[in-house]
Amino acid sequence: MEIYFPKKSGLIERPIVSEDIAAGFPSPAEDFKEVRISLDKELIKNEDATFYARVRGNSMIDANIEDGDLLVIDRSIENRNGKIAVCMIDGEFTIKRLKVEKECVYLMPENKKYKPIKVTEDNELIIWGIVTYVIKEV
Repeated sequence: MEIYFPKKSGLIERPIVSEDIAAGFPSPAEDFKEVRISLDKELIKNEDATFYARVRGNSMIDANIEDGDLLVIDRSIENRNGKIAVCMIDGEFTIKRLKVEKECVYLMPENKKYKPIKVTEDNELIIWGIVTYVIKEV
């Protein structure tokens, strides 16, 4: 997994259509008004706690997280059951859904070809942050 930190200097604003884009009948082009948007402002809630990582592998494909996708990860969000987290277990990074039970934590893949990882006292687990957005090429 490659980890990237957001560049803190100079936000780049790009044009965005101010109306919703219909997935059914097309809307006349003159109805659209151009405004500016910054993806940094839109995707990053806590700049000092946010970083990016590129996905390698396919253990999360059923959560629509695929090889090559770029994740936006916020370290300030509370770790809790059901969240998708970037974790370091025994020195290796992984992306899994957290399953928290009374006496145990599981790192759950979202691909039936992979087995859950049961975290025991023999494992070293660090939860780096919670995935807030997935950016993908279409």
